[in-house]
Amino acid sequence: MTHNVKLYLILILSLCLLTGCWDKKELTDIAFVAAMGIDKGENGQYVGTFQIINPSNVAGGLQGGSGQDGATVTVYRIPGENMVDVSRRAANEISRVLFYSHANLVVIGEELAKEEGIDGILDGLDRDDRFRDTSKVVIARGATASELMQITTPIDKIPANKVIKTLRFSEQQWGEQWPVKIRDILNALTSTGKEPIIPSFSIYGDRDAAKSIESLQRTSPDAIIRTNGLGIFKDGKLMGWLHDEQARGTAWIMNKIRSTNIAIDWEEEMEAISFQVVREKTKVKFEFDGNQIIAKLDIQTQGDLGEVNVPINLKDRRIRNQIEKKVEKEIEHMIRSTITEVQSYQADIFGFGEKIYHSHPKKWRQIEEDWQDQYFPEMKVEVGVDAMISGTGLRSNSFKYIEHD
Repeated sequence: MTHNVKLYLILILSLCLLTGCWDKKELTDIAFVAAMGIDKGENGQYVGTFQIINPSNVAGGLQGGSGQDGATVTVYRIPGENMVDVSRRAANEISRVLFYSHANLVVIGEELAKEEGIDGILDGLDRDDRFRDTSKVVIARGATASELMQITTPIDKIPANKVIKTLRFSEQQWGEQWPVKIRDILNALTSTGKEPIIPSFSIYGDRDAAKSIESLQRTSPDAIIRTNGLGIFKDGKLMGWLHDEQARGTAWIMNKIRSTNIAIDWEEEMEAISFQVVREKTKVKFEFDGNQIIAKLDIQTQGDLGEVNVPINLKDRRIRNQIEKKVEKEIEHMIRSTITEVQSYQADIFGFGEKIYHSHPKKWRQIEEDWQDQYFPEMKVEVGVDAMISGTGLRSNSFKYIEHD
């Protein structure tokens, strides 16, 4: 056998090992799903909502939604017996194959979260190899998921992006909300001693008018969607809400504060000084006195003075110490109020039980069965806060303070 014949045989055999595009799909046959919503339907059914991108109307970029000629997304509502049924029935209305690689958001209606729970929804999404477990989850509070997903957004062309970016910006600047992934919720549902917590969004304004693209042509939108508290879950069902300071207190306890502002009073001036947090660390330890569990929270924080509306001498170390003490008391009050509220729901969203499981496994085995209903609600909490002023901005003293020689 000549050298050339051997070479040809090797090439032919190599072709047998190569894979072809046996499952290729043309772009014109694909519907890119930006977000998916789930609501409670009639007779125990689900209603799935698909926010599908219209590529031709997004071609100019993802920012500056007010100048578009057509809708950047189309919303379809599909009923079904379960999540798989909803996805399959979509073929009756949508002329393309649903493509979930861009589906970064799952919206769950408040009624469904309260009455049916989220276990069945997440099981269906987790089993679907087309759906990413890094997608963010929010609750449509005071509205259905379908209504929330139909509201047009003036800055972000794709409404799903507006929700996700708002969560990220809130986490970075304020701390009351943060993105929660499908993976995070599944870990909480399956872990020992922890319950899920999910952020929520509500519609403010004329929701019917805001579904129209004409709403984007106005300087003031007909309606907006914005964050509205954290949802407390127990056994997969929505139990209640945390708002404002208690939502932010949850972030402090769970070590999720990236940056925020603490406003404190000074003498008779309300919220006269702003302490802008730039660094924070929360550590939790546990002690046991018989059947009594004591959680000890140690919080270290540093920040800059962002605003001083009183004539005080910030160069005086005693004044700075007084400000730091006031900040510490404000944070401590926020955390204690948060823990008391959450204990009333008997739902350990902080993951204290999970921490006890890892640090004191023998003790955990004794209390695990009654943790949520007995030990967690009766747990004592000791809070220690150490705040330090690290800077005062571009000036030390306020212009209101007059130094004397």
